[in-house]
Amino acid sequence: MRKMLRGKIHRATVTQADLHYEGSVTIDRTLMAGMDLVEFEAVQIWDVDNGERFETYVLEGEADSGVICVNGAAARKVAVGDLVIIGAFTWMQEEAARAYKPKVVMVDGQNRIKNLAAA
Repeated sequence: MRKMLRGKIHRATVTQADLHYEGSVTIDRTLMAGMDLVEFEAVQIWDVDNGERFETYVLEGEADSGVICVNGAAARKVAVGDLVIIGAFTWMQEEAARAYKPKVVMVDGQNRIKNLAAA
């Protein structure tokens, strides 16, 4: 078995950071659908601007709102306006892993999908 990148939302902009909300990341439902994320799924977040990397889980945000809100203690690891990559992983058998291509959701400056592709 190999742990593989299932997909990523690439270079999304953090719109909010709420230190006093329960830990999670709130993601626009449209972006979640583009990457096939479900609520409470584990994700990793990589901050392009400061190099922070952390894991949390997804909460569903309003569709087409562009929301990327890092909640709880992880809010200290980002700043509003930072660019982040949000990745989800899966386990695959060796043969399937060798042929697999993860989903890549490219977004614009307002966190709207501009391109869906396979890596």
